[in-house]
Amino acid sequence: MKLIRRGDEFILLADGAILMSSRMHGSEEALATFACQRVRTRKQPSVLIGGLGMGFTLRAALDLLPPDATVVVAELVPAVVAWNRGPLGPLAGQPLKDKRVRVETGDVAVTLSSCLGQFDAVLLDVDNGPTAFTASSNAGLYDNRGIAAARSALKIEGVLAVWAAHDDRKFEQRLRHGRFDVQVQRVRGRLKNGGPRHTILLATNHNAEPFD
Repeated sequence: MKLIRRGDEFILLADGAILMSSRMHGSEEALATFACQRVRTRKQPSVLIGGLGMGFTLRAALDLLPPDATVVVAELVPAVVAWNRGPLGPLAGQPLKDKRVRVETGDVAVTLSSCLGQFDAVLLDVDNGPTAFTASSNAGLYDNRGIAAARSALKIEGVLAVWAAHDDRKFEQRLRHGRFDVQVQRVRGRLKNGGPRHTILLATNHNAEPFD
């Protein structure tokens, strides 16, 4: 992964392909907005964000959550964390300096499997969504086992929010098979200012029974 700058624009590249630009982050913010609006009134809400990116999802979550909230950010690439503490930090108002935030440098799948029933919301903006392209191992987050791990990490009535570059009906069906109640939101990359259409899947955990 590589960070480059063109004028006032920062770009994250993965194997030479554009993964993210600082000029287009509306759908990443919407990911946090849709999920955190549902849990912000709970007592001491706990939120897990998988994928730090440029910090825009984290900033949107912090702006909605109360002072007693806890936000765990799991980021696989140490350089991304370093960039967010350095040149990328001002873009989203230095969200890593917020006392509610704890950063775990590692695979979000490990966090999910080790934190049973802990989170009110889990936000996944890893790779390119269910159609992973930067690391084949990321695909495991979106298969049946990954969905089961996410549901196990959620409290009852917890929300799993997933960012996707495109509609993915197969993944949507896997979520339903995993006993989630699913809603699909389609937003622009720049929200009111246009840009490509992205998909956000909101899956609510109503069921206390484990997923087989």
